[in-house]
Order: sequence, then structure tokens, then C-alpha cells
Amino acid sequence: MVAISQPKIDLLSTENISFEDILSTTYFVNASERNKLAFAERTELELSKPGRKNYLALGAALAVLGKYQQAIEILEKADDSKEKFLELAFCLRKTEQYDKTIAALDKAAKAGADALLVNCSKASVCRLKGDITGAQEMLKSCANYAKASALYHYAVARCLEAQGNYEQAIENYQTAVEIDPVFQKALFHLAYLLDLRGDEEAAIDYYKQLINNGAPYVSALLNLAVLYEDIGQFDKATGCIDQVLKYHPNNPRAILFKKDIESSKTMLYDEEIEKNKDRQHKVLETPISDFELSVRSRNCLKKMNINTLGDLLQTTEAELLAYKNFGETSLTEIKHMLESKGLRLGMAAEGKFPSEIQLKEFQETEVDIDNEILNKAVDDFEMSIRAKNCLAHLNIKTIGDLISRTEAELLGVKNFGATSMVEIKKALESLGLSLRKID
Repeated sequence: MVAISQPKIDLLSTENISFEDILSTTYFVNASERNKLAFAERTELELSKPGRKNYLALGAALAVLGKYQQAIEILEKADDSKEKFLELAFCLRKTEQYDKTIAALDKAAKAGADALLVNCSKASVCRLKGDITGAQEMLKSCANYAKASALYHYAVARCLEAQGNYEQAIENYQTAVEIDPVFQKALFHLAYLLDLRGDEEAAIDYYKQLINNGAPYVSALLNLAVLYEDIGQFDKATGCIDQVLKYHPNNPRAILFKKDIESSKTMLYDEEIEKNKDRQHKVLETPISDFELSVRSRNCLKKMNINTLGDLLQTTEAELLAYKNFGETSLTEIKHMLESKGLRLGMAAEGKFPSEIQLKEFQETEVDIDNEILNKAVDDFEMSIRAKNCLAHLNIKTIGDLISRTEAELLGVKNFGATSMVEIKKALESLGLSLRKID
């Protein structure tokens, strides 16, 4: 972000000030709380001094600080000039004294104020009064500025936006920005409308362009933080809020929003941890029957009361080999199966179990299957009594139950042979389905 520079003139110690001097002072003073406090102290000091005062500078200073009604009272004492009437019109508009605002703008025009600025300001007043037609009629007199004035397109866009004609408003804001790439208000409204339209990427680009062009534009930074939070870029969202708090440490919205972002980050982190824990738990609860092991190995493990992957990882090589009838062949088979998944015997017992298990070897393939098919009873298919009895022994009643089992799991059932397996595979193939595959 480019830091806004000190104004070329000191508003409170200069006799002849321009409207541009007032604008540059406004940007600088409101760029930070420190600037504003220092400027407020100086303004109060100047107001307290005896004798005739520079009422234009003091009125403008009060307007910079947002004290519009007090500014009006001081400005009315100033000598007539286009600067006085333009600043008076600004303060009157802020206090919703619209008829008086128009009168002040007419006086500014007679005093030599820029005709485009006056007419666009009048259009703004009409818009705020709800007279969109009057605003548009006012802007028609400025149509000759269409190719050269960012202010003209900005004023047109504000009217279109008020009518809900967002597409044309966006086009005019874009034209304003093309003419004047550092036109802050045009950039802000453009980004805001693009965000409303759902074009978050473009909105982010324009907000970034805005905050990189000058003073820390608080509303832009806060809106940008919301966009970043919505797309999960919490560090960037926090960065925007930190930028606001750097210059405005007591900004209530920024303080609350930072807490919200930190809560979102913590919540997301906690949710991910819980998901990982749930996935890990499911993996550890995977039945040994799901793995492609020989009948001898499965039977030995079952007799040792090793029923799940978690049980197996708690068991050492020595404990397996110490069991009767458990040989080197079975051990080699089990170790190879575990190694293929990045695991090994006894690792859980040693406290060296990895914090995150690689789940790709265990995850089921998600298939978009009609619930009607999944709920279809296996008894409806032509299978031998032996095959149906084996399925009933495993409490497999529906197609959904069946495809959640592996070939090894079925073959592990007593009296379930190759013929029954062929029958079941054929029945599933007729539906375009198959048994669950682990390896």
C-alpha cells in the first residue's frame, strides 16, 4: 500500500486555499486516527484564538473532522468565494439540507466554480432526494464530457445503481476508472457491485487496486477481508484487517471482524482435525477380513482376537510368531500387506503411529448409485441356496450391504466357495456393480 503524502499546504495556516487543498487534507487527516487526533487538536486551538479568524479554513477543517453543522455555522461567516460555497454545499448535503445545498451550488457556479462539478453535485442531491429523473436530466447537460470525464461517468453510474440497473452502472464505473485509475469512489462502487453480482475475482482485483493507490480505504479493506474469508484465504483476510487496525486501532468493525476471522480459522482447523480423527478411526476399525490374506493367516489372527487393523498395529512380530501354528509365511504375508500401506507391525504399541494415516488405500470409491438399487433385496436375485445362506450369515440383506463387502470377506465364510462367488459377481455385474476392492 502506498502511504498518502502530506498535503502541499497547511490548511489551518494558509489564507488562500482551494477546493483541491481541502480534498487532499481530508484524505490525509482521515488516513489514520493519529492524524485525525492531531488535526482536531490544532483545529480546536485555532478556534479558541481571539480576533478575526480564517473562517473558510476553520469551516473546512471542521468538515474534514465530520463536524458538519458546526462547519456550516463557521463557513457562513467566511468571505464569499467558490470554495466557500462548494464546501458549504458539501456540509449541507451531509446534514440532508438539500434545498439549501442546491442554493449553495448555484452560488458556487456564479462565483466561478467548475460547471461539471456543480452539475454532478446537483445530480447527486437529486438522487439523494429520490428524484432520479431530475438527476438524469441534470446530467444530460454534461453529456459532452462523456469521453473525457471520470466524474461524469461516476455520477451517471450512481443514478443507474439507485435504479437497480447494475449492469449499466458497472459499465459506467469501469469507464470512470479507465479515465482515472485512482478515482477511489468509482473503484469502491465498482468492486462492490461486482461482488454483489458474484464476480468475486474481479471485485478482489478492484479492491486491491483501490487500496494500493493511496490512503488505507477502510471500507474497501473490510469488504476485501470478507471476500478473502468467504474463499477460505484467512491469512489474506487477516492482513486486510491488520492494515485497518494499523492506522485505526480502535475501529470497532475491524476489531470484531478480526475476532470472527480467528474463530473461523480455529473452527476450520478443529473441523479438519476432527475429520482426520474420524477417518483415522475408521481406518483403524477396518476388519482384517477386508484384506487379501490367506485363510491360514486370517484364522490365526482371529484366534489371537486380532480383528481390526488397529489390533494388528498394536501387535509385534514376536507376539505373532509366539502363537501356535503361526509361521514365517503368514508373517511375511502380513508384513507385505502393511508395508504396501506405509504401516508396520507394533508401531502403535511403540507410540510411533503416524498422526495422519494415508487414506487413499482405504477409501471407498464413491459411486453415484440409485437408492432404489441399493435397497433392493439380494433374495430377489437368482442365486443358489448356499450363496444366499452365506450372505444371510453375514447379515447381508440388500445390494447396498453386498457391495460394501470385499471378495476376501465373503470367501472367509464357512462353505462359501468359488461357485457362489461367481453367482454373486454375475448378479452384481448385471447392475453394473461390483464388490468393494481394497487393494
